[in-house]
Amino acid sequence: MVLPVRFVLMRPRNAENLGAAARALKNCGLSDWAWVTPEVEDLGPAHRLAVHAEDVLDGVKRPDTLDAAVSDCVWVVGTSSRKVEGKRRLSPRAVGEELVARAKQGPVALVFGDERSGLTNAEVERCHDLSAVPTAPEQPSINLAQAVLLYAYEVRMAHLADSAPPPGPLPLAATDAELARVEATLEALLGAGGFLVDEKPGRTAVRDLVAPLRRSRLTRNEARLWLAALHTVRKHFPGRDDP
Repeated sequence: MVLPVRFVLMRPRNAENLGAAARALKNCGLSDWAWVTPEVEDLGPAHRLAVHAEDVLDGVKRPDTLDAAVSDCVWVVGTSSRKVEGKRRLSPRAVGEELVARAKQGPVALVFGDERSGLTNAEVERCHDLSAVPTAPEQPSINLAQAVLLYAYEVRMAHLADSAPPPGPLPLAATDAELARVEATLEALLGAGGFLVDEKPGRTAVRDLVAPLRRSRLTRNEARLWLAALHTVRKHFPGRDDP
């Protein structure tokens, strides 16, 4: 299934970024993207970096305006660190999850500004919500192609999680009474074998030995298998009653 998630690049300036972005999109199973008024004339470097993603590079849309690029979209997110009243600031992960969820209603878009100055104020206002990569303050800016890869990856992971088959039914868990029988049988076996000769009242050693079994949350079948194994070994100590 091809997700209707569109990556819109405003005024891209660097051919290498375009080639790397095309490859990143194909890595993540995406192919819907658009360049609005690109400032790149020679796409030779782009083709060199678009390894096995030449089809994505050649299939890019070239609308004249942002409005034309997102006119059919039901949700548009701009990548900007600005704080704008009335617009949510979402993490890349949250954006990926919401893009996948909203894509069920119609096309959605993620908008990137140019490499020098990012999105304009008007473009930020055109977006419904905003998102930024939480980079370190020492180096807050991020390369355009890297940003495309990061958001494409989050979309990919959200899509995989959304389309994963439901887990199978859980097995029946052992009851407290069944675990108590395992503990009692183990105590009897250890006592018959001489392990508990010096044990003080309170059965501390037995409780410590059984504790990992309780923490592992044995299934009913596993508890029964423990009991069967302990009873089998117990038969080698005649004259002692099983619990």
